Amino acid sequence: MEEHYREYAQYFRALSDPNRLMIVDMLSCGELCACVILAKFRITQPTLSHHMKILCESGLVRGRKKGKWTYYSLDSEKYGRLRAFLDFGFFSHRGNESTEGTEKGNEFSHRGTENTEN
Repeated sequence: MEEHYREYAQYFRALSDPNRLMIVDMLSCGELCACVILAKFRITQPTLSHHMKILCESGLVRGRKKGKWTYYSLDSEKYGRLRAFLDFGFFSHRGNESTEGTEKGNEFSHRGTENTEN
């Protein structure tokens, strides 16, 4: 289970920069050429390359070369898992696995409820 949290942490590190967050938002509409992404920012091409490298290394974004241009798109499977995690949490979208926590019940508080035990 811990490896799943490591995966999500890697996504969050990649998304922790406002420019990269905006790039992912742009890519949520479909594949884009690096030149189109660059036109939306006031950054240099090397800076964009740096951001794209981080996003690609996280696994959220894929790049493909076509001639002298690189086209980027979201990895729909990984992006979907991240969205599910944000919407429901890790335990809620794991399928048939047990969601029980400690002997006192689930050790994690649920959205909308307060954990008042001390």
